[in-house]
Amino acid sequence: MEETKDIKNAAQGKSEELLQLVSFNIGGEEFGVDILKVQEINRMLEVTRVPNAPEYVDGVINLRGKVIPIIDLRRRFQMERKEPDKNTRIVVVELQGKVVGFVVDAVREVLRIPKSVTEPPPPIVAGVNAEYITAVGKLEDRILILLDLEKVLSTEERGKFETLAA
Repeated sequence: MEETKDIKNAAQGKSEELLQLVSFNIGGEEFGVDILKVQEINRMLEVTRVPNAPEYVDGVINLRGKVIPIIDLRRRFQMERKEPDKNTRIVVVELQGKVVGFVVDAVREVLRIPKSVTEPPPPIVAGVNAEYITAVGKLEDRILILLDLEKVLSTEERGKFETLAA
């Protein structure tokens, strides 16, 4: 039935733009990021602590011979730290040529949603710094917060990670 609707819209020149997202949970909320930014998703690995790193940086991991910094998104969003469990995942992304891992509570699914079901975030967003949010998706039974990973780490912070991974 979905295909029929897409074909009908295409025939009328109204092919709707679809967003392809990886959704994950942090602290009871569901977030989504552009699937094209995601390189891979891994189970929690042994993280090596790095002295004098910001409190939201768990440390670094060795991923197939490449050392990458690991950011705890719970801590980045000023949420309470949580011990990793069987659902904890590291979402590995590339941001402006730098590979970074983000720790999330659980990866939920890969979604394709019409851009029309998203809207700009409300002016007052509780819990997560509004500058990180690109949009809010209204799905049938839930709200999905779309993150801009480029803004989660400033250019200055990404530069510091070069020294962590060196």
